[in-house]
Amino acid sequence: MRTIPPLGYQLVHAGEITVMSSILLAVQVTVPNTGTTWNWVGTAIIIGSCLLVLLLAGWSIQYPHVGTKMPLPFSPLFNRPSVATFLAAMSFGHIIGVAAVLGLTNIGIL
Repeated sequence: MRTIPPLGYQLVHAGEITVMSSILLAVQVTVPNTGTTWNWVGTAIIIGSCLLVLLLAGWSIQYPHVGTKMPLPFSPLFNRPSVATFLAAMSFGHIIGVAAVLGLTNIGIL
């Protein structure tokens, strides 16, 4: 017969006893609520970072013109990128933008 530790939360599943440590339950209370409401400021930061990365991608990617060209309205401004270059730039722009929004939110600017 197994004994259950006194500082645990007992879960019974298919005849087996699983013990969840009460330390995990205590940590839940100390985690701050980061679920802020959505606003347009974060959207503008992500759009700006995506456009900045798209401007820089045409000159920094080794082969930006390999493949089908992306039909952009100001194509010479963006150095006529291919679809792959466009997708890579948008992906990296979103990563940079989300990091910027989260960082600015954590330090209290947003």
